Amino acid sequence: MAEQASQHPAQRSTRIGLYPGTFDPVTNGHLDVIGRAARLLDKLVVGVAISTGKDPLFTLDERVELVTAEIAAIASRNGMVIEVIPFDTLLVDFARKVGASMIVRGLRAVSDFDYEIQMAGMNYRMAPDVETVFLMASETHQFIASRLVKEVARLGGDISSFVPPLTHRRVIQRIKG
Repeated sequence: MAEQASQHPAQRSTRIGLYPGTFDPVTNGHLDVIGRAARLLDKLVVGVAISTGKDPLFTLDERVELVTAEIAAIASRNGMVIEVIPFDTLLVDFARKVGASMIVRGLRAVSDFDYEIQMAGMNYRMAPDVETVFLMASETHQFIASRLVKEVARLGGDISSFVPPLTHRRVIQRIKG
């Protein structure tokens, strides 16, 4: 035990976290959680779930492309590696595949907590070596949900304060197209 405590920081294993989601579309709330998680980790993997059951606005490849473009500034600002990887497997299997010891989940409101705690419990039962860490969305982003962003856009509302500029343009193009 004393040997571990005296380990030099350079000998410590790399802290890899996984932030999973459908990101359809990626929102400012997602970027907030990604930026905050990046400060806690050595490497962050953003896992883009295929999620065909949610009737996505964008294809999996388009979502990976948008997330990659939108997080570039976060990665360079933090001087770290942030990878965006699609997945269609069990979350804990994907976490192990990418070497993640931590699953990062964002919480917006109390309504998220019930679902998230159930998922964290299931994941822990299947992979006790992978911790789930919850980050509260900042107060300016707590109400943003991709589902609501799409609904507002489809009804002609202004979504520019909910999503980054590139994503805004793509959502509008897709809905009008």
